[in-house]
Amino acid sequence: MDNFHCTAETERLVIRPLIESDFQNWFAQFSARMPSQHRYDRGKIDMSDCSPEWFSGLVEKHQALAQEDKAYIFGVFHKHNGTHLGMIDFSTYERSVFQWGRLGYTIHNQFWRNGYGKEAVKAALELAFSDLGYHRIEAHINVDNTPSYQLAASVGMEYECTRKGFIFEFGEWTDNLVYYINAEQAKGKL
Repeated sequence: MDNFHCTAETERLVIRPLIESDFQNWFAQFSARMPSQHRYDRGKIDMSDCSPEWFSGLVEKHQALAQEDKAYIFGVFHKHNGTHLGMIDFSTYERSVFQWGRLGYTIHNQFWRNGYGKEAVKAALELAFSDLGYHRIEAHINVDNTPSYQLAASVGMEYECTRKGFIFEFGEWTDNLVYYINAEQAKGKL
């Protein structure tokens, strides 16, 4: 199955892999980001190295990761005007008897508080179970990242545990909350 071309749609959004013709839209919205709103929001990003050629390589890298079943990276676009709103990704941790992946998500901060995150994550989870064949999806969230764990809970993901010293960031090993959902749970929630 050609999983790289999987898409999902909601009333307002299209979730799909990036293509080369997305460059101007993608670049414009990353460039329009506001200053950081909190510790986990990167805010404005230096885009000086992002040329159309660089972006073409990024699209090829995303395609290769999908073909290798390592990661599936999707752009989130407004369905009616095409604006690039953010990104969602799934990383494959283990297939075999687990069918286990990790979810990551970001909406550009200039589009916050419009419900796009919840709408996009919900649709992407449906895609993860129906088209990408995952059974279990986890989100690993910093313990003080309240907006992120509220979003995970709002789409039906459940808190499972706190993994101590789980990820090295900010110069130290930090704890992460683990939120999860599996295919059976999703049927009643998504």
